[in-house]
Amino acid sequence: MPPSPWPARAGDLLLRDPVEADVEALLSFRNDPGVNHFMVRTHVHPDDLRRELLAVPDSPTDHSCVVERDGEVVAMGFLDVVDGPGQPGVPDGTDGLIGYIVDPRYAGQGIATATARALLAAAFEGLGLRRVTAAANADNHASVAVLEKAGMRRERHSRQSLWHHELGWLDEVGYALLAEEWAARAG
Repeated sequence: MPPSPWPARAGDLLLRDPVEADVEALLSFRNDPGVNHFMVRTHVHPDDLRRELLAVPDSPTDHSCVVERDGEVVAMGFLDVVDGPGQPGVPDGTDGLIGYIVDPRYAGQGIATATARALLAAAFEGLGLRRVTAAANADNHASVAVLEKAGMRRERHSRQSLWHHELGWLDEVGYALLAEEWAARAG
């Protein structure tokens, strides 16, 4: 099992493993209808969130984190290690998926972009992954901007690929970055 990439700093943000005391703070915005407007999983039961978060430090593949600024929980980040696609014999655990949710009280302050960049750094520098992807509802312009500012490139635009219970079928965009691209930008 690779060591946790947390704690890590990104400017004035601290990304760290979740603990029991974070559950209520995260629930305060995770199930907010405004936050969930573009989410596929629009509600998380408190017991499920608690169980999922508290399992993170012992997981070999889930490197989700809590993001805090000045001791306040302001966001959560998701970093899952996955197997890349391919023929039998493909190496295990080479790829990552990232995501983030920011408390709406802190929206527009660069927290999502800083979190996405820190997740990419953790994936490439901390975990040694070769490729990281992220997806967003195409109409979620803020999230699309975050992924682009974080340095990811758009690889796909899938038409009417996501079902939304209020809006019907929506388009999804996919972004990716390779370790070599990350290293070239950092160098």
